[in-house]
Amino acid sequence: MSTLPLTPPPPPRVASPCTNVCRIHQPTGWCEGCARTVPEITVWSKADDATRLEILARLPERRLALVEQGIFTAAEPSV
Repeated sequence: MSTLPLTPPPPPRVASPCTNVCRIHQPTGWCEGCARTVPEITVWSKADDATRLEILARLPERRLALVEQGIFTAAEPSV
């Protein structure tokens, strides 16, 4: 009896920071929910994990700036 080799599952992808609040803050051009730009949102679904991590690295500073401007929807991504 021969056995087929088991194929490991693909590695997990970097999760989207989307919070389902999809509204662009006009002064900054950032989404009020996730703090990504429209080009970053557009490329996300086709981006590799390295690109996704680069985008994610930009978000904490942007979220803080949005919160300081009174845009309180810029929260940590939901789990």
